[in-house]
Amino acid sequence: MEKVISEHIEITPGFCGGKPRIAGHRIKVQDIVIWSEEMGMSPDEILYHYPSITLSDVYAALAYYHDNREEIRLQIREDEAFATEMASKTPSLLQEKLKSRRNA
Repeated sequence: MEKVISEHIEITPGFCGGKPRIAGHRIKVQDIVIWSEEMGMSPDEILYHYPSITLSDVYAALAYYHDNREEIRLQIREDEAFATEMASKTPSLLQEKLKSRRNA
């Protein structure tokens, strides 16, 4: 990893699932990618919502992503699959309450 990026991005086994993240934060590179590419947020908008990171952190995360695109895309797909599986196994408490009210 280049020195500039390594000042902003770190990977710590057992922390955030060992996924690359903003140094000193729990914000993963894949989070920045999702906010930027899938939600259409600009780097300034990301900073507005997460003021504890810097503009350099955001751009370092995006640079890391572009250097490791397949790895980050795979992590995103795995997390989405896990979330879908958990949602299918865990009933929504709100949905259960609404269903019980309709049946009452």
